[in-house]
Amino acid sequence: MDGRQSTATGFVLFAAILLIINGLWGIFVGLAAIIRDEFFVVTPNYVYEFNTTGWGWIHLILGVLVVVVGVALLSGQSWARWPTLVVVVLQALAQFFFIPYYPWWAILIIVLDVIVIWALLAYEPKALR
Repeated sequence: MDGRQSTATGFVLFAAILLIINGLWGIFVGLAAIIRDEFFVVTPNYVYEFNTTGWGWIHLILGVLVVVVGVALLSGQSWARWPTLVVVVLQALAQFFFIPYYPWWAILIIVLDVIVIWALLAYEPKALR
């Protein structure tokens, strides 16, 4: 295994753990927005305005999906790579629209999603043989 593959394999393991933690955080954020609607303060006059309860459900559902694909990726399931990419891209898009509600959080999650996307695209499972 060359150095690039070794790094990518380590990043996939890191990405899987990061996905599980990230998904759990998404679940908590979603529950906070659903249970207590005024928990998040909205930036006034922002281009994208959505109901915080709606955002709560989006984060809750995406959080559950992220945990599921993160666990599948961590357990070495070969099918998990592409669904993980799809879910992570959806999560990054959702975080983009969540910027007016919680900007630093949304930007941090987008950065972590980009790291996960790189790790999954640089990883070649057949190189492990």
